[in-house]
Amino acid sequence: MTREDLAVAIDWAAAEGWNPGLHDAACFYAADPSGFLMGWLNDQPIAAISVVKYGPSFGFLGFYIVRPEFRGQGYGWQLWQTGLQTLVGRIVGLDGVVDQQSNYFKSGFQLAYRNIRYEGVGDGQPPSSSVDAIVPLSSLPIEQVIEYDRPFFPDDRATFLRCWLTQPDSVAVGILASTSLVGYGMLRPCRQGFKIGPLFADTLAIADALFQHLKAQVPEGQSFYLDVPEVNAAAVGLAQTYALTSMFETARMYLPTAPALPTARIFGVTTFELG
Repeated sequence: MTREDLAVAIDWAAAEGWNPGLHDAACFYAADPSGFLMGWLNDQPIAAISVVKYGPSFGFLGFYIVRPEFRGQGYGWQLWQTGLQTLVGRIVGLDGVVDQQSNYFKSGFQLAYRNIRYEGVGDGQPPSSSVDAIVPLSSLPIEQVIEYDRPFFPDDRATFLRCWLTQPDSVAVGILASTSLVGYGMLRPCRQGFKIGPLFADTLAIADALFQHLKAQVPEGQSFYLDVPEVNAAAVGLAQTYALTSMFETARMYLPTAPALPTARIFGVTTFELG
C-alpha cells in the first residue's frame, strides 16, 4: 500500500466498527511502510492486510479486511498467504475477531488470551485523588519511555512509539517513582470518542491513577474505550470498578508460540491493529 491506500483501508476498518484513531495512519505507516498490502481486482481495491515487522524477530498481522461484496471468493485467502510469507521466520501476533478464529487456528495460530474492549462515558469530573508524580511524557527523554516500554512488546518498536506518543490532540502521561518511570498511558481521539492505549503500569494503584487522569480528559458525555487483556484480573477489575461496559472482544493469537510478556502489568492494549 501507499500511504494513500492505507487511508482507504482505515476507512474500511471504520466501516467494520473498529473505530480507528483520527491520527493513527501516520504512525502505523511509520512503523513499517512495507508492511501494508492491498489486493486489487482489475483497477479496484477490494482487500487489505497489514503485516508489520518489528526488529528481526516479530511481526503483527492486522487490518485483514475484504470488502463485503467480494467475500467468500478466495481473494482474502490469497492476500493472507502473501502477507504471511513476508513474516516467515518471525513470531507473528494478531487480534482476531471471533468469527475468524477458526480460520486462524487452521493457519497454525495458537490462542494466548482474550482482549476485551470496555466502554465508558466521560463525566467531566476530576480524578478523585491527585498524583503529584504524574508528568507529561513530553517532559521525559523519549529514550526513557522506550526503555520502560520495551518489556511489554516482543521486539523493538521505538520508531512506532516516537510517532504514537506525539499524536496531535492526544494526552500521554507517566508516573515517576523518584526518577524512574513506573507506568504510562495515552488517550487519543477516534472516529467515535477516545481510546486509552497503551496503559502500562507496575501496580494496580499506578494504573488506576493513570486511568483516572486520562478519563478526566474525556469531554463530558463522550465515550472512551479501554482494551484489556482478560488474563490480567486486576485490569478487568479496574474496568469494572469504573462501571465500564464490555462491548467487544478479540482473540490474541500467535504463530508458532506466544512470547513471554508481562500481562499482569498490561492494563490497556496499545492498538488491536498493530499489537
